[in-house]
Amino acid sequence: MFKYFLIIGFILLGFYSLAQETDSIFRKKITIPRIREAPKIDGVLDDIAWQNAPIAKDFVERNPTNGQPIPDSLSTEVKIIYDDLGIYFGAYMKDPEPEKIATELTERDDIGADDFFFILLNGYNDRQQSMQFIVTAAGVQYDAKMTNGREDNSWDAVWYSEVKINDDGWVVEAFIPYFILRFPQKQVQEWGLNMEREVFRTRTRYSWNHVDNKKGAFSLYDGEIHGIKNIKTPTRLSFQPYVSAYANNYDGKTNFNFNGGLDLKYGISDAFTLDMVLIPDFGQARFDNNVLNLSPFEVQFAEQRAFFNEGTELFSKGDLFYSRRIGGAPSTSANPNQGEEVVFEPNAVELINATKVSGRTENGLGIGFFNAVTNEAYAQIRNTETGETSNELLEPYTNYNVMVLDQRFGDNSSVSFVNTNVTRAGNYRDANVTGLYVSHTNKANTWNYSASTEGSWRFLAEETVFGTEIQASAGKISGEHRVQARLDLRTLDYNINDLGFSTNTNYVRYIGYYGYRYLQPKGNLNNMFLNFNLFHFRRLDPDLFSNFTFNFNSSFTTKEFFSYGGGLELTPFGENNIYEPRVNGRHVQFPGYTDQWVWMNTDFRKKLAFEGFIDWYKYFEEGRSNIFLSLNPRYRFSNKFNLRYGLFYNPSYKEQGFVDMDGEDIIFGQRDRITIENSVGGNYIFNNKISLNLIFRHYYSGAMYSKLYSLEQNGELTEEPDRENTYDITFNTWNLDLNFSWWFAPGSQVTVLYRNALDSYLPQSGHTFNENFDYLFSHPQLNSLSVRLSYFLDYNRLRNGWSNWTSQYRTKPSKMVAGS
Repeated sequence: MFKYFLIIGFILLGFYSLAQETDSIFRKKITIPRIREAPKIDGVLDDIAWQNAPIAKDFVERNPTNGQPIPDSLSTEVKIIYDDLGIYFGAYMKDPEPEKIATELTERDDIGADDFFFILLNGYNDRQQSMQFIVTAAGVQYDAKMTNGREDNSWDAVWYSEVKINDDGWVVEAFIPYFILRFPQKQVQEWGLNMEREVFRTRTRYSWNHVDNKKGAFSLYDGEIHGIKNIKTPTRLSFQPYVSAYANNYDGKTNFNFNGGLDLKYGISDAFTLDMVLIPDFGQARFDNNVLNLSPFEVQFAEQRAFFNEGTELFSKGDLFYSRRIGGAPSTSANPNQGEEVVFEPNAVELINATKVSGRTENGLGIGFFNAVTNEAYAQIRNTETGETSNELLEPYTNYNVMVLDQRFGDNSSVSFVNTNVTRAGNYRDANVTGLYVSHTNKANTWNYSASTEGSWRFLAEETVFGTEIQASAGKISGEHRVQARLDLRTLDYNINDLGFSTNTNYVRYIGYYGYRYLQPKGNLNNMFLNFNLFHFRRLDPDLFSNFTFNFNSSFTTKEFFSYGGGLELTPFGENNIYEPRVNGRHVQFPGYTDQWVWMNTDFRKKLAFEGFIDWYKYFEEGRSNIFLSLNPRYRFSNKFNLRYGLFYNPSYKEQGFVDMDGEDIIFGQRDRITIENSVGGNYIFNNKISLNLIFRHYYSGAMYSKLYSLEQNGELTEEPDRENTYDITFNTWNLDLNFSWWFAPGSQVTVLYRNALDSYLPQSGHTFNENFDYLFSHPQLNSLSVRLSYFLDYNRLRNGWSNWTSQYRTKPSKMVAGS
């Protein structure tokens, strides 16, 4: 392995010598005053507090023509003030055609056909992580956390805004409380700030501090807020109690469940926050998109539970934390003895509670700690002769921990340490994973180099198994021409799956990239991206060529906002696949292929819009191919009502894959597989607080085998015509969610959910579409109706009374305080 460390060293040292250029980014500054009494948040900037407030102006176009001054007809001015409760923004945005301001109503945290105003605040002024607040011209709020240009909109905060459309433009008035922000504990604050405005009908975006698209992430281009000092922030303590009721009917049997619990947030300081969920209830989480999985690896599903999505940006460092492990399937399976059968086996483990603490010090050190505890899970076993039942423990009490230390330096660099630990009671498997990550970007933000190493330990009854991963990369990240070189290495026993998600192991990968892009519109194009990639994959131990791949992909957007692109991928030497046999040390030979694809998106400013792509894998073997076709039209009937349809069609012919083990023999099959997925989504938005949402999905996949093979030691397949085919499969799943949501108070919500779900698994294939539906609906269905009410309670409101709290920042006229 020593040679790989030498390669990493040469990559990093070679590029580091090129990266030592310096540059500075111009940052606008605004000094804001303190007020004693707050303006009323009503979208009308007539309060005394606004009269002498400083103005942020002279916005600059970001897209599509980067760097061009905003026209006078769209002049944008923003007034900013603060007090001991939070910071206030009053934005006045001119528009010569106010009747054309786009105002589509959407659900919270969604942006449709809308003009919007955007605030980016960075309490640490480190130009790496910011909190963003968006208000659309329809009054809908959107909030997220942004780290080095990457957005996470799972974070939801309680803040206040109102919008007014006038004869010559529109106004946003917003109040952002300190209790949702993070900033160091010091008397004089200096925050990063940027603001943007989007004009939807022309798809132009303007920013207060110029964002140079030649280099660096968006968050690098903050301006600065000065003047915030000696603030006496209120206690940051809030509660979110909830009650919920469920009526579930399955196979003719109805049961009722009633739950209650609490989410708690406590500001340990202005920089650190404690989040806790007590007696959690995730019954209204969105359904998973289940599929027929014939691959050697499990399917990774998105996290649907709000607690595990919100405020987890620190815990995503290194990708070691996959929160679906917590409360997921037990770590062992039922093992009945002869003469016994499994009556019940749980597919999930009960979560008892979860806690996370996160924040960042004045010196840029991010600290995160996560803990969760899950209950025992048992399978029920029955003796087939006596009828007696017994319980088998599949998962003991389990404790999950994640710890993160993330030190930022420079404008866009960091060193991070991450540890995850799983401890199970008794003689069950424990696990520990540790990672160290370094990312450095030069002062000019033109070159980046990074390196990381991870170690995984699994503590089994008889032994401890250790594995490691090493990664290194270096690249030019600025200008029209961009390049990168990368090395990835992972040993056979690397396994983070007790609290993370990993698939391939025992490999080394060499990756090279070159890209070219337009930085300004040219001709009829607003932008263009051309990307070229080379991949060389090998098995690590013992060494074996896996594959060599050339990939080209492209993207174009016209000035009419029609986007299209395509690409070509080629594996000229075929593949030695080391994973499909499911046995360490074995491989199977697959033919090479050419993959060609095209895609397009029409102009989303129009009521009717389409997305679609077609992707065709043509293998160097007669009759073998794989086609992916997707079409997604959407129609906006009004600013309140829209519908979306999705079709995914995937026929695969003569594909080959693992089917079974026969002693030590590995059995493969040749199959034709058809997958069809239909989905429908729709929203009716009554106003910016009340919405009705529909999600429907039907998924069908069937595999029909025509030949069976045994896998030889050299990776070739030998046909076995006399072997019986018992491997045909048909899988269906049907899900329908109809959800009513009402945000009846800040941070408080009522949701009513109707859910219909069923699925079927049939060891046959070749049915017609109608026969398939008949079989699916012959199975028991789940029909569920649930109601959930959650209410946001702020400690300061409880202490001072609602009317006193609201009067502090909503109703009384205000006075300016100079120099306080």
